[in-house]
Amino acid sequence: MLETERLVLPPADPLDLPLRALEVGCTGRWELLSVPGAPESTLPHGLPPCAPDLQQEVQQLFLSSPAWLPLHGVEHSARKWQRKADPWSLLTALGAPVPSDLQAQRHPTTGQILGYKEVLLENTNLSATTSLSLRRPPGPASQSLWGNPTQYPFWPAGMDEPTITDLSTREEAEEEIDFEKDLLTIPPGFKKGVDFAPKDGPAPAPGLLSLSRLLEPLDLGGGDEDESEAAGWPGGPGGDTVSASPCNVPLARASSLEDLVLKEASTVTSPLEPPRPAPQEQWAVPVDVTSPVGDFYRLIPQPAFQWTFEPDVFQKQAILHLEQHDSVFVAAHTSAGKTVVAEYAIALAQKHMTRTIYTSPIKALSNQKFRDFRNTFGDVGLLTGDVQLHPEASCLIMTTEILRSMLYSGSDVIRDLEWVIFDEVHYINDAERGVVWEEVLIMLPDHVSIILLSATVPNALEFADWIGRLKRRQIYVISTVARPVPLEHYLFTGNSPKTQGEIFLLLDSRGAFHTKGYYAALEAKKERMSKHAQTFGAKQPTHQGGPAQDRGVYLSLLASLRTRAQLPVVVFTFSRGRCDEQASGLTSLDLTTSSEKSEIHLFLQRCLARLRGSDRQLPQVLHMSELLRRGLGVHHSGILPILKEIVEMLFSRGLVKVLFATETFAMGVNMPARTVVFDSMRKHDGSTFRDLLPGEYVQMAGRAGRRGLDPTGTVILLCKGRVPEMADLHRMMMGKPSQLQSQFRLTYTMILNLLRVDALRVEDMMKRSFSEFPSRKDSKAHEQALAELTKKLGALEEPDTTGQLADLPEYYSWGEELTEIQNMIQQCIMESVNGLKSLSAGRVVVVKNQQHHNALGVILQVSSNSTSRVFTTLVLCEKPVVSESQQDKEPATPDVPHPDDLVGFKLFLPEGPCDHTVAKLQPGDIAAISSKVLRVNGEKILEDFSKRQQPKFRKDPPLAAVTTAVQELLRLAQTYPAGPPTLDPVNDLQLKDVSVVEGGLRARKLEELIWGAQCVHSPRFPAQYLRLQERMQIQKEMERLRFLLSDQSLLLLPEYHQRVEVLRTLGYVDEAGTVKLAGRVACAMSSHELLLTELMFDNALSTLRPEEIAALLSGLVCQSPGDPGDQLPSTLKQGVERVRAVAKRIGEVQVACGLNQTVEEFVGELNFGLVEVVYEWARGMPFSELAGLSGTPEGLVVRCIQRLAEMCRSLRGAARLVGEPVLGAKMETAATLLRRDIVFAASLYTQ
Repeated sequence: MLETERLVLPPADPLDLPLRALEVGCTGRWELLSVPGAPESTLPHGLPPCAPDLQQEVQQLFLSSPAWLPLHGVEHSARKWQRKADPWSLLTALGAPVPSDLQAQRHPTTGQILGYKEVLLENTNLSATTSLSLRRPPGPASQSLWGNPTQYPFWPAGMDEPTITDLSTREEAEEEIDFEKDLLTIPPGFKKGVDFAPKDGPAPAPGLLSLSRLLEPLDLGGGDEDESEAAGWPGGPGGDTVSASPCNVPLARASSLEDLVLKEASTVTSPLEPPRPAPQEQWAVPVDVTSPVGDFYRLIPQPAFQWTFEPDVFQKQAILHLEQHDSVFVAAHTSAGKTVVAEYAIALAQKHMTRTIYTSPIKALSNQKFRDFRNTFGDVGLLTGDVQLHPEASCLIMTTEILRSMLYSGSDVIRDLEWVIFDEVHYINDAERGVVWEEVLIMLPDHVSIILLSATVPNALEFADWIGRLKRRQIYVISTVARPVPLEHYLFTGNSPKTQGEIFLLLDSRGAFHTKGYYAALEAKKERMSKHAQTFGAKQPTHQGGPAQDRGVYLSLLASLRTRAQLPVVVFTFSRGRCDEQASGLTSLDLTTSSEKSEIHLFLQRCLARLRGSDRQLPQVLHMSELLRRGLGVHHSGILPILKEIVEMLFSRGLVKVLFATETFAMGVNMPARTVVFDSMRKHDGSTFRDLLPGEYVQMAGRAGRRGLDPTGTVILLCKGRVPEMADLHRMMMGKPSQLQSQFRLTYTMILNLLRVDALRVEDMMKRSFSEFPSRKDSKAHEQALAELTKKLGALEEPDTTGQLADLPEYYSWGEELTEIQNMIQQCIMESVNGLKSLSAGRVVVVKNQQHHNALGVILQVSSNSTSRVFTTLVLCEKPVVSESQQDKEPATPDVPHPDDLVGFKLFLPEGPCDHTVAKLQPGDIAAISSKVLRVNGEKILEDFSKRQQPKFRKDPPLAAVTTAVQELLRLAQTYPAGPPTLDPVNDLQLKDVSVVEGGLRARKLEELIWGAQCVHSPRFPAQYLRLQERMQIQKEMERLRFLLSDQSLLLLPEYHQRVEVLRTLGYVDEAGTVKLAGRVACAMSSHELLLTELMFDNALSTLRPEEIAALLSGLVCQSPGDPGDQLPSTLKQGVERVRAVAKRIGEVQVACGLNQTVEEFVGELNFGLVEVVYEWARGMPFSELAGLSGTPEGLVVRCIQRLAEMCRSLRGAARLVGEPVLGAKMETAATLLRRDIVFAASLYTQ
């Protein structure tokens, strides 16, 4: 088309000659032509030709000329093919998986195929979102490590995975449906259903058929009738009987046979339920570590790992059990060598080509273990909240929270897992995080073996027994109290010239307590105090001196230790501020040589080179560098993480001579010192000051003594004020460490993660927790007792309740209820202040216990012991005229309670001569407090009674005071045979409790009913009552056992129902317990799941910028309380108020559902003290300028920002799950803004 336009020439002029001179081409050659109408030139007129501008040409043709567009014609448009409609394709579905397969039956010797057998296939059509089986196919490769919140976890060990037989049996049991009553009209999850009730509607119109009328004449039982006749034909008359009722009999027979089959199946399978034999109930097996293992190398000729030293006995025993794939619990002191067991498990997994997970309680310990194990094994990975190194390695090191997340999310790493090593298991006592250990132990699958490493604990066997019963496998407990380096404990009293170089031995290396050393320290302290009384006070000096006194004490102590070559030393101080003060005060102390200074300087330069320029000039960095060059160090949570790692590495090299640390340093890897010093034996535990517990003291003191270098370790306790009491020191140094205690509690994350899996129940998790272990460990005994009682109950005869005995069951229940109410009221009286005041000397009471039944007594003396009050009472009794053996037999004969026994007290009256005794009564022994008071001389009566207990004076007559008191009591008993007037709990004792008032009214009503009972007049009443009583007692015991075996006995069950109601109110689960979208989003959160989910669904975060979102979320992770300040932008101020408002709304829902946490406590968990700091950091402010914005220590600021980045990542995943790409992008941006500079400097242990 373009060529045609270019060759169009103007029409020829009529004056032109027919000759034409034509230029041919562009070479300058000419030709003469006489052809009429010949062109003058082959070139177009005008300018020389050029390539067209394609863009302008396209615009002109297709944009400026709309006529060119083929709007109505299809000849220039794209080619298309006519699609053939196939509506039947919508009805096609993929075929169901093959439920069975043919299995060849072969000859066991020759292998010849003898035939084929059809077998049912299990685990067909499984996926990670529908099954908990390990046989399900793996998920996507991108989710193999962390899993996915939508995936199911694997079956926890100890919970029976249902087989095809179980499922078929369950389906058969479910087939027993009452088609009249059990049919549902509303499907689960639906709000409305179909009403199947017959309606009296109009008759169908002419020409229409009624389906119900058509089905009425059909005999649906005909097929059954034919089968019944065929089955009963050989029996002759039996066939006639069956055919007479074609519907009822076969159905009844089928129902009874089904019951029979189910009963037989249950009886057959019940003995097979426990995986172990019945006699073998010892799940925790203690291992003897006292005798040497002589055949160790014969049993393991080729060990998976070898050390340069000879393992100890307890290490060899653990290795032997690891080779047998047993689970072990190793309890030993700090620095005893528990890591050897973990190293062998890692080597064994590498040999077996499986995987090992090593869990630690804190992130810093994970980094340290990563360095150590990587140097030893090489193939080691690290997974923490912000670091992911070599996730494909055979050994993965992580915190326990990450392992819990992997278990709930169905990570495919669990498939290859052989060992899980739990280090520092005694951390389960932590109130905040201890529940994580229990969750992980419960959720681990059956193929995973467990290695528990712990400090010495007194109840290691009990804890191992719980895990053994939980996992249905034996746990071998290997415990040793021996220390590789024995410890010596000393007291240091001060820096006076006489005692500045003297320390007093208190506990030697053999464990003997030296009282001589204690009294010597006491005398030295008294002498020093007498000389300086004007400084320290007279008798009670201040517990802690000022900085000047601390400086003098430490200079004196460290000079003495340096002289005796007892450096390096760790000084444990239970305050971050005092750590810094003590280290900063030792300005004149220099403990390093010039070569050590050079080594420290080079190491610092190499480590700090990775920081940006301004970060190297931080005050804390400069101050720590100056301390380290002099051999001093500080280690606590307020120090920057990279500085803490520098201090740890220099200390492990021996370049830090004195380290001032808090308790967290003891929760690390093996970094022993020559000496450990305790600045004080008291610490603040978050609520109050208290003495160190024995377990805490032993954990920190265990850092003293370097194996192979020191013969003994030295532990020194500073006595800055007075010397502690000997009993306190003895209890702290030689007492038993704290027991492992359950800190199990319900969290919303746990509940939602289990509710989304139909096969797992939260009740099962609670039932298997360590807190429920004492009540659940006897479940098998309860089941046996229940079976025996059921059998016994079936053999008892039914009591006769006809005629005059018709109200016998009611009479029994009235008497039981009245006794229970009387006991309740009396207990309230004995616990009240007025009730205890009334029990003074001379008060007449009714005594009821094992020795006395409704006997009158008078209180002689009131005393108190450690638990309750004790009432010394003179009580009436029978004169002992029969032998003790006959007396023992008398209470065994059951008594039948008549109305006068139940109503009132029916006081004891001696049948023969009256005697008396003096008894020490507990509050529960007093059945009633009378209004009568006698004037008695308690001391005289007690002296006389104790005198007459001696054989020499046994036949002496009692004093007149005793005789008078006994006669008065006997007169009262004869005057009031139904009991003396008692103090009214409401009018006399002023008890206004609702239960007491209502109980009194109900007791009067029951007394009237008991007096009106007719059964007591029957001559057969005693025999029938005893028969009924025996039956009712057995039924009551059976109810108690059923309650103990049921979920209703769980301690946390009420709280579980309350939390589920909270989730239902907020819309996280529906009425049927199905987890909705909001609940699935909450599962993806690591903490504050309700608050974060509500903020997301309220769009409270979507309108903010990324740095503002990060600043607001800091209130959820910040641990230091504080006020956000007035310098915040208005957007942040409004955001803080909105977050608090959402938290308040959630708190109000929790209170309305019955949870104990108040709204103020729930909102008080939010700390917005670092909002401005995080906001400026996300905007790019250098870390050196953040110090002026808040007084929070740098280490806590870094920890807050690191946890905040983890929360942003979890929110990003939740936003993707819910379909919020904008919020997901903002959370990604926020995490990127936070991750920079010194806050996220790579750990030195991972380089």
